[in-house]
Amino acid sequence: MDLYEHQARGLLEEHGILAPRAEVPNWSEEARGLARRLGGRVVVKAQVRTGGRGKAGGVRLARDPVAAELATRQILGRDIKGHTVGKVMLVQPVELADIEGEFCVSYVLDRAAGRFLAMASAEGGTEIEELAADRPEAVARMHIDPAEGVTSAKAAEITEAAGLPSESVDVLVRLWQVPVREDAVLVEVNPLARTRQGQLVALDGKVTLDDNALFRQARWGVEEVERNNSPEATAAVKDLNCRR
Repeated sequence: MDLYEHQARGLLEEHGILAPRAEVPNWSEEARGLARRLGGRVVVKAQVRTGGRGKAGGVRLARDPVAAELATRQILGRDIKGHTVGKVMLVQPVELADIEGEFCVSYVLDRAAGRFLAMASAEGGTEIEELAADRPEAVARMHIDPAEGVTSAKAAEITEAAGLPSESVDVLVRLWQVPVREDAVLVEVNPLARTRQGQLVALDGKVTLDDNALFRQARWGVEEVERNNSPEATAAVKDLNCRR
């Protein structure tokens, strides 16, 4: 099961990986106050299990809390590639001037090999599968010994092979705990941004859980029910306006 972006982001934070401040409003009117809490200027992002949100109008920059409420109202209930938007996430933007570089790190279960494959690149912001297909030399690949896991030494090996900054070692060790503790078959941070302050921040993330282990991950089922019951999403399906 693919997690929504805000769920994946929360999971990464639980394992000590930094991410920009964010909030998830329950309805459009709540977005104004949450945007104010985040500093006023926010990115409003549709929460759907598909790519191409930006081109479909599912990602918008709101310059103030009023614009955040309007953008939330316009995005909720929107159809994006067959997915009805039931939630949005408000994210405090990271200024481009503060970013020194963008990278990509991931662990994916290689079923053919019977072990996880670490993939990392110094060229973040691009789909890593596309990058690996077009320019395989730009992506470092390394299978993980299940008995050893990702130790600091293994993380340093991945970091060096991919040309990542030395701070990535800690991120890779922490990221490995998501497959180990959360039954994930895929965890990816892309882009992983390095700020001028020397911090590594997860600007976007993906997590896919093993369907066979969902009985151990019951908390995500509750989230799915809440998403489907979003007032704006329910109203949009019935071609109605939602007012509170």
